[in-house]
Amino acid sequence: MIAPCKKYAGVYAIMLRNSLIREMNFKANFVLWMAVELLWFIGQVIFIEVIFGYVDRIGDWTKWEVVLLVGTHQIIGQVFQAFFYANLANLPELIRTGRLDFLLLQPIDTQFAVSTKQFGLDNLVNALVGVAFIVTALIKLHIMPTAGQIALYVFAAGLGVMIHYSVLFCLAAASFWIVRSQGLIYGYYSIFNLGRYPDVIYRGAFKFVFSWLIPVIVVTNIPTRLLIRATDSPGGLILQLTLAAALVTAATRLFWLAALKRYSSASS
Repeated sequence: MIAPCKKYAGVYAIMLRNSLIREMNFKANFVLWMAVELLWFIGQVIFIEVIFGYVDRIGDWTKWEVVLLVGTHQIIGQVFQAFFYANLANLPELIRTGRLDFLLLQPIDTQFAVSTKQFGLDNLVNALVGVAFIVTALIKLHIMPTAGQIALYVFAAGLGVMIHYSVLFCLAAASFWIVRSQGLIYGYYSIFNLGRYPDVIYRGAFKFVFSWLIPVIVVTNIPTRLLIRATDSPGGLILQLTLAAALVTAATRLFWLAALKRYSSASS
């Protein structure tokens, strides 16, 4: 068990190093994308300010609680993009061109190989902007989270990243059937942004679908509630998020194995 883990850690360290070298070769692009992401995030905060100029609450959410929610959305989204997005966006091209053959020949799991090839340092830096807004929101709310709350928050955010990875991986792997699935990948970001709004605005079947089948709503709302609802029992929230993450992760693995059976290599 230890030996395989050590092997995969070594492989990932090499991929991470190569990605950082590549990023530093294009410093202007690195800085530009950081600036674009920062401006986009500030635009979201301005939108919140406009909304709360007309209302005091959205359901049981106050202005600074919504700012905290948007900060959580920023962190989870940027960490997901840093580690996985570029790899998954490139998967349809690997399948279409047959370059997936090369990865299938590697002595490591193919899903691991296609998911971890690139790393976006600029996205990870942009995640710190979300951290800054969360700290500011907590100060405004006069909340001092305990070490246990912070640990649960980090754990829940990690599950959120896993959920986004699993859903987008399935959409990218659809290329085994439809050849080009970039539209599905880009379209997912419209769904992804549902998570930056309070869950109380959603109702009925729509809320069920995007809380369990494609659980993008719970990805950010549950971690945020773990910080701002200190008196609530976190067990139910963590259980819901863990079950949602387990379901989509297991479905992703099964879908990938079924997709590989359909794959015809470039030489076929």
